[in-house]
Amino acid sequence: MSPGAHMRSVHGLVEQLKLEASIEKIKVFENACKVALLVGVPAGSNPFWKPKSRTLF
Repeated sequence: MSPGAHMRSVHGLVEQLKLEASIEKIKVFENACKVALLVGVPAGSNPFWKPKSRTLF
């Protein structure tokens, strides 16, 4: 890698880190009551659950 390309790469990484550092963080415990993985999903409201119907012939 040429020195110029290396500097551009490092500059891009620095810019990415600056961007990530400026993002407002949300504490996990503040939103824990809204996270389905922590509190679970009521069976009746799960949009991914497909009811299984079985018919006997």
